[in-house]
Amino acid sequence: MKIDRVRDYALSLPETAEAPHFNFTSFRVSGKIFATAPPENTHLHVFVNEEQRETALALHPDSIEKLFWGQKACGLRIALAKAKPETVESLLRQAWAAKAPKRLPK
Repeated sequence: MKIDRVRDYALSLPETAEAPHFNFTSFRVSGKIFATAPPENTHLHVFVNEEQRETALALHPDSIEKLFWGQKACGLRIALAKAKPETVESLLRQAWAAKAPKRLPK
């Protein structure tokens, strides 16, 4: 999956905006980051809960790994060249839903 398709999908989610986050790009809803992409555009970082993270890791070990912030797992690192588009889109939606205001339909 190419970063342009990731961008198109992420920005199709209600009230999503793209903004810089240090040297990364980030996707935000109501100012809250739900995904980032490093400048080389080969990976996507999505911030999902532990249950979603463990499920994705079990189902897609060839394209997904844990993303750490220090010692703590905080999300997933997805290898875009290996991941199926529907998997990336599902994880983006889950990450978006966790950060979106309650007034937005999930």
